[in-house]
Amino acid sequence: MLICGLNKTTLLDYPGKVAATVFTGGCNFRCPFCHNKDLLLHPAEYASHTNEDVFAHLKKRAGILQGVCVTGGEPTMQKDLPDFLAKCKDLGYAVKLDTNGTNPEMMKMLYMEGLIDYVAMDIKSGLSDYAKVAGLIDDHAQTLLSNIKESVRFLMEDTRENTDPSVFRSDFDFEFRTTVVKELHNAAAFEEIADWIAGAPHYFLQSYKDSDGVLTPGLSACSKEELESFADIVRGRVPSVELRGVD
Repeated sequence: MLICGLNKTTLLDYPGKVAATVFTGGCNFRCPFCHNKDLLLHPAEYASHTNEDVFAHLKKRAGILQGVCVTGGEPTMQKDLPDFLAKCKDLGYAVKLDTNGTNPEMMKMLYMEGLIDYVAMDIKSGLSDYAKVAGLIDDHAQTLLSNIKESVRFLMEDTRENTDPSVFRSDFDFEFRTTVVKELHNAAAFEEIADWIAGAPHYFLQSYKDSDGVLTPGLSACSKEELESFADIVRGRVPSVELRGVD
């Protein structure tokens, strides 16, 4: 895989577990608020670790680390992701996948093969505004949006309601999350999101953080009060709605 970073120990990236986080390069989105622009625009220049480097670290930290979080960029763009995750599982680790949901077939395969235990999928905005917020301006935007809707459907329906015992995995969990940017989100967006993901087990509103690595400078965070007002819109249709990254 194209690995552009390794956080050797984190208590934040994998809920309830001490984990290592692997950053893959490349993404098919151009979200203006992305804080990993180098991983999007010039990923090959930032390749910093090999698969073997990661596996050596996981072996060394066995008994201390409990999970591996694979994030990006967009990890499902890596064709050898299944082999990489299979090795993580062979080493005894739980695996969390961070994804934008544009590759539902990869997600389904990883789920069916037992290679992922937790998925955190980004919900960039309501569907009517999705392409703009995700920076999708080319001819593939509608295809990607269709894929995103299929990923949500799969997580919401197949993993929760499929009655085939060979498919359903009671040990699997997932969350949806939205990074909230003052210039890009409003109450109407969260009304749409609430309707779209109603019944999801976990939804997080993450506060935008400005940094030198952001793709489009000049954006700003909402206040805690604004974030709470957006969270309140979703509450009642999603059992667990929380804020992240809020002081």
